Amino acid sequence: MIGVAGLRFHHFGLAASDPDKATAFVQQLGYECGSSVVDPLQNVQLRWCEKVGSPSIEIVSATDTDGPLTKILAVHPTSFYHLCFEIEVSGEEMVDSLRASGSRVVTVIPPTPAVLFNGRLVSFHFVQGFGLIELLQNAVCGHG
Repeated sequence: MIGVAGLRFHHFGLAASDPDKATAFVQQLGYECGSSVVDPLQNVQLRWCEKVGSPSIEIVSATDTDGPLTKILAVHPTSFYHLCFEIEVSGEEMVDSLRASGSRVVTVIPPTPAVLFNGRLVSFHFVQGFGLIELLQNAVCGHG
């Protein structure tokens, strides 16, 4: 299998049915967490947590309405469910590159402006044999 260049790890996505408990725990680990924000386009509530020298964690929870996490949280009330990679090309170009390298990739959510990342485009893809990834376009791509 040919390697894929241009994927830089950005953060872990933690789905949490009780975001306050998840936040309290990561804070016990020494993380600093920002305020909770709602992303109406993705229909989720988000909280960004950082710790120097450690990977960032995005705590993701459902809003009051049915959203993309409803089924996940029904089965697993708390779980790391995606890895995010920052990319220097468009999401479509990266998916094409992943497919060209032999990966089976299904787009779950096409490129969408993300509130948490100042309108930068994010997309979600299921990679067979790996799981869900989020692609975060770098601002220099000209899309946010």
